[in-house]
Amino acid sequence: MSENDNLQEADGKNEVETKQPTPKEETVSETKADTEATEVTAEDSANAEVTETETKAKDDDYVDEIDSSIAEDAEDESNAERHEVEEKDYHAMSMQDLATEFNRLLKHHKIQTISKQVNEIKSEFNSKFSELLDEKKEEFINDGGNEIDFYYTNDTKKLFNQLYKDYKQSINAYYKEREQNLKQNLENRLAIIEEIKGLLNVEENINTTYKHFKELQEKWRNAGPIPRDKYNNAWNTYHHHVERFYDFLHLNNDLRDMDFKHNYEQKLKIIERAEELAKDDNINRSFRELQVLHKLWKEELGPVAKEHREDIWERFSNATKTIHDKRQEYYADLDKAYEKNLEKKEDIISKIQVIAEDKANSHGAWQKKIKEVEALREAFFNAGKVPLKVNEATWSKFKDAVRTFNRGKNKFYKELKKDQYENLQKKKELIKIAEENKDSEDFAVVTPLMKKIQNDWKKIGHVPRRDSDKIWKQFKAACNHYFDRMHAERKAENQHLYDAFDKKVKLLDELKTLELSGDNKADVETLKTKIADWKSIGYVPQNKRYIDGKFYKAIDEAFDKLKMEKSKLEMVKFESKLENLANDDNDTRLLDNEQNFIRKRISEVKSEINQLENNLQFFSNVESDNPLVKDVHKNIAKHKKELETWKEKLSKLRGMYS
Repeated sequence: MSENDNLQEADGKNEVETKQPTPKEETVSETKADTEATEVTAEDSANAEVTETETKAKDDDYVDEIDSSIAEDAEDESNAERHEVEEKDYHAMSMQDLATEFNRLLKHHKIQTISKQVNEIKSEFNSKFSELLDEKKEEFINDGGNEIDFYYTNDTKKLFNQLYKDYKQSINAYYKEREQNLKQNLENRLAIIEEIKGLLNVEENINTTYKHFKELQEKWRNAGPIPRDKYNNAWNTYHHHVERFYDFLHLNNDLRDMDFKHNYEQKLKIIERAEELAKDDNINRSFRELQVLHKLWKEELGPVAKEHREDIWERFSNATKTIHDKRQEYYADLDKAYEKNLEKKEDIISKIQVIAEDKANSHGAWQKKIKEVEALREAFFNAGKVPLKVNEATWSKFKDAVRTFNRGKNKFYKELKKDQYENLQKKKELIKIAEENKDSEDFAVVTPLMKKIQNDWKKIGHVPRRDSDKIWKQFKAACNHYFDRMHAERKAENQHLYDAFDKKVKLLDELKTLELSGDNKADVETLKTKIADWKSIGYVPQNKRYIDGKFYKAIDEAFDKLKMEKSKLEMVKFESKLENLANDDNDTRLLDNEQNFIRKRISEVKSEINQLENNLQFFSNVESDNPLVKDVHKNIAKHKKELETWKEKLSKLRGMYS
């Protein structure tokens, strides 16, 4: 294959599909090229693919792949930069974040490299703003607005619209300018070709003509990018006439041989570097540098002597093929890894779809699902790349799954927000009732009402978070205002009861710190005095009567410290208890209950005595000093003494009625 093959274009990432080989074209003889040298005019662009040194071999895809990238760069020298724009998850961004990212792209990247990102950002922004617009419209209608009058925008939307307007103006200006530049550069290059063609007919000193030729070559190198579809034909036409010029130089072999030698030496250096790259394990780096070497070979250097052309091209081609084959193998392995990544991502998408289909009906359930989807999203981004041919489809499928989930989530919270708005109206009605009655003097009527609205408040569900604290403080303030007034007035009416409570608190504290003298009679009188003092203080508020129980418990504990016979101590404590029972609003029910309990206990003790006495009949033939008999007599005596105590308590209790 010749160094001057016309190479086909590949896509922007230099990923080319395997092409079907076509038959090699016939080599064009030097004689035919010389014969037609003066006839290449308007048809040069089409005929330039055939030169005296070319042996077309379209089956050499590894060369096509290199040359296609050169053809692509011929149209836009900044094309390579478009792959450096970072891919981001725009779906996860808020509208403000999307506007910020849009602005960053405009400031830090060439306008022609960000069209894909801009389109994705615009799609996501419009989708999110549409959802916001629906929410605002619903709120507007709920507040009593007419749908036909609805209009909404915000600062973020205005900023985004301005950024998009700036982008459209910049991209349109860029393409307009580029089209003009490409067209002008093409005309300049064709003019250079015409000048080179004209050198063959100039009657001047060969050295002057050669100098003019070198100047035209330099102008060609600096002529700038041209339309991609014109590049190969323009270059081949140029190269065709360059070779014709060198053939013309056979009149001055020194100049021609000097150029041939220079080109030959430089191409050998390129070949040696390509052979070094063929041994490099960094595939992507090798391929990128190989592209540069091919461009140097094609753009910067001219032909070599005919006897070397096929040899050096074969050698360069072999190094190129080695790098190409290693790259193909690398991508084959990479494709296998990408296929596994695709399986992982498909599985993640399926899981998100399942979660999206599950319609939760509580805030807690949705929060759990949100965490699950966030974890799956993270796993998706960490799963690695997928095959290029399905990359867009997979990404789109993932976004659709997440978007479906978000729509379900947004619908739930939109309905929840609607319920919360209704709850807010209900609570505002209760606030109105509380504030209308907070200064009422009719406590008998208003108190049940205030208690009812407090219970109703608890039964009403959540309200929007932004209103929750505000309305609660308002409602609480009105209720507290009312009940504080009510309690203050009732306390004023029953101040003597509160004074009595304060005195009883003081007396109880004194009792707890009381030191007994050790003289039982004196200590009993002291305790009886304390009981009398307690009784003389009188009643306390209904909700404070618990203090009586504390006092009599303390009295019992004090009596337990006395060193008295158990039965006597029992009666003293009982008398103290009777004082407490008789102190309850002259209500005899407590005394009645105590009397019934004592009578029942007397009956039980009598029954136990009778049972023990009956048991003695079984020991009629047993000596009286038998341990079993002695235990029975001891129990009978104990129960009889207990019976006397209960009878005495009953007698004391009966005396209380009079």
